[in-house]
Amino acid sequence: MTIITISGGLYSNGNEVAGKVAERLGYSALSREAIFEAAKKYRISENKLEEAMHDAPSLFQRFSPEKQKYIDYVAAEVLAAFAKDNVVYSGYSGHFFASNIPHMPVEVLAYLKNDNVNYNGFAGRFFESHVTHLFNVRIVANLEDRIHLLMNRQNLSREQAASLLKKDDHERQAWSRHFYGMDSTDLSLYDLAIHINKLTVADAVDAICERAVQPKFSASPDSQLAIENMALAAGIRAALIGDYPRCEVIADGQAVEIFVRYTLHTDAMIVDKITEKVLNMPGVSKVSVILIPSVVFT
Repeated sequence: MTIITISGGLYSNGNEVAGKVAERLGYSALSREAIFEAAKKYRISENKLEEAMHDAPSLFQRFSPEKQKYIDYVAAEVLAAFAKDNVVYSGYSGHFFASNIPHMPVEVLAYLKNDNVNYNGFAGRFFESHVTHLFNVRIVANLEDRIHLLMNRQNLSREQAASLLKKDDHERQAWSRHFYGMDSTDLSLYDLAIHINKLTVADAVDAICERAVQPKFSASPDSQLAIENMALAAGIRAALIGDYPRCEVIADGQAVEIFVRYTLHTDAMIVDKITEKVLNMPGVSKVSVILIPSVVFT
């Protein structure tokens, strides 16, 4: 079937549109539930996860893995829901999580392609896979309409509302640029952009539902496998990142490759420890741990 992500600026009617689309299509609706489930599963406060998913990292946070760890927790929950299919997801950057560009940094791939590196894994094939049943929608609303909506709902002055929206928009853009190298407002990232002005919320729901059932957004076996692989890899990375903050994970069916940086002080049993832990996770039958020199990650 289809995975629908709906995003937009604060008070752009995105959540309302998403709820109505899910109701009409009979899909599962997912938004803040991902935060709640991640908080419960990883025993982290919801506030910390929400801040990590929204605020751009400070200068100090850029040198700490903590914020990335929280984002990975949420991503694991979102992708697990996506793997079940037929879901409408609103907010928290699901269109980035389910893109065909996984977290692994390009410098690691470059290292694996080095003539002096003996690597016969499936990372290259993984990067050629695509989630074709992903339907990304952007809801756009006039700034003045957003300001008035915020003023009415939170009893703010116009100046206060305008300032809050400006700050929120800046944070969201800075967040996506830092973690994914893309601007969340870039309409080329979306399959459909809808301007709520002359078009109403009801019009937006009609437009999304009409396109969501088109064959181009249906899940092919390859596309379904791609999202399942992403979900499995994200769950494993979330389980490991507390102890191995610079690890990268790729899954291919039940086989998993885990890339971990090492230094002269790395635990000599690191491969055995990771292998044992991951083999005990559901859906995993084979684990390969590849050690990468820490200099590659700098």
